Amino acid sequence: MGFGSYDETEQEDADTGDIDENDGVSVHEHTHEGEVSFESDASQDELLDKLDEIKSD
Repeated sequence: MGFGSYDETEQEDADTGDIDENDGVSVHEHTHEGEVSFESDASQDELLDKLDEIKSD
């Protein structure tokens, strides 16, 4: 085989029997329900200014 050539049998899906459909990733495995709250002495303007600083870095 020359440069860039390939064996067509390498491109076939001949070994798909080993795949278990239950081996996939569950997108709901770490789903949590609830709420988050926090208290801050900073004003909304101060928080937005801090966000702008973070974005500019």
